[in-house]
Amino acid sequence: MPVGALKAPTDGSPLVQAVGQFTAHLQGERRASPNTVLAYQRDLLNLCQFVSDKRGRPAELSDIDRFMLRGWLAALVKQISSNSIARKMASLRAFYRYLSRSGVVKENPAEQLATPKVHRKMPAFLGVDQANEVMSTPAQLGTATPAQQARDMLLLEILYGSGLRVGELVGLNLADFDPAQGLLRVLGKGRKERVVPLGSKTLTALKEYLALRPTLRNPKDGKQDAQALLLSRLGKRVGARQVQRLVQRYGALGVGRPDLHPHALRHSCATHMLEGGADLRAIQELLGHSGLSTTQRYTHLSLDRLLKVYDESHPLARHSAQGRLRAKAS
Repeated sequence: MPVGALKAPTDGSPLVQAVGQFTAHLQGERRASPNTVLAYQRDLLNLCQFVSDKRGRPAELSDIDRFMLRGWLAALVKQISSNSIARKMASLRAFYRYLSRSGVVKENPAEQLATPKVHRKMPAFLGVDQANEVMSTPAQLGTATPAQQARDMLLLEILYGSGLRVGELVGLNLADFDPAQGLLRVLGKGRKERVVPLGSKTLTALKEYLALRPTLRNPKDGKQDAQALLLSRLGKRVGARQVQRLVQRYGALGVGRPDLHPHALRHSCATHMLEGGADLRAIQELLGHSGLSTTQRYTHLSLDRLLKVYDESHPLARHSAQGRLRAKAS
């Protein structure tokens, strides 16, 4: 059975219990996001199962040394990418830091492991004209109810206009908006709160949606989530999966991009702001990046685009373009 598909152990072993205490710590004291807790738990329970299979009995903390961890990682290499392995090692290191601080272990075998090199892909994004096409697609289709159409217009405007993550978007409540000031309060990663501005188009979309929001309720009992901003046709809070499907649909219909993801709209927001002259620090604040290094990726992306435009349009560019190609080949 592939390592990534192992069934989580339920033997109540000391190692499994330690993982349970760690995830409770993440949820309670660290207030980590549900996705982070789930990912760390899944990674560590995978390790528990691997150790149990190797020992032929319920796993204990004393069973884990650097040789056991290397065996686990060697098995994972055959199944998953270096990026996924790097994340599992992050889970492992966080787990052992917790155990060390709690006095449960004296030695940390995870410290002796090297992290594989992670290949970062440049984030996908849309051109300005493409983004405008996607934004207008819900109104052009006219296939949903007026309330659903207004909702979809608003969620696209927020993703692209304010650069929110999909998890931040679906977590929005009515009380988070200040239409008078044109501001939005967002609860981001690590439960860090930030305030982001709303563009005029977003504010217009918000006004139109709020006028129709009361019609989005369960047709059987008339119930409706009183707090959530974005509602499904049954009056429930819209989930991340639904937003992903909607963005894919409008990407396919609007610009022929069935692979379009909500995060691409966030990247498009940052890229277009940078190209428009925005300061990196301002983009960092808008997106809620903890460090400037994450935001700096957009600098490289915009430079690559600038070089491509130059090579394709400037009469003296052919020689320099060939030189860059030779440099990359060498």
